[in-house]
Amino acid sequence: MADEQIPTIGRCYSCKRAFHYRLASVVTVAIDPETGLPPGMTVLGTFREPAPEAEARAVREPICPACVDRARRFEESTQPSALRLDP
Repeated sequence: MADEQIPTIGRCYSCKRAFHYRLASVVTVAIDPETGLPPGMTVLGTFREPAPEAEARAVREPICPACVDRARRFEESTQPSALRLDP
């Protein structure tokens, strides 16, 4: 019983829907509260080396399973397919 964690209800950072999760198993993303973006991400969507100050003030925000699944499907769809060489 001591190993069980109490479920938490929180808001997904991506879609803003409320969902329940366990802190040990939820996917989180670091967000800089000053910019509202992950440290190192620019407003144009490009990445750069994050400033140490941005990493220090970043907080971990939960992401719901539906958004994680959506992100994985998007990543798979943008990957180039394997080349097929027909003899």
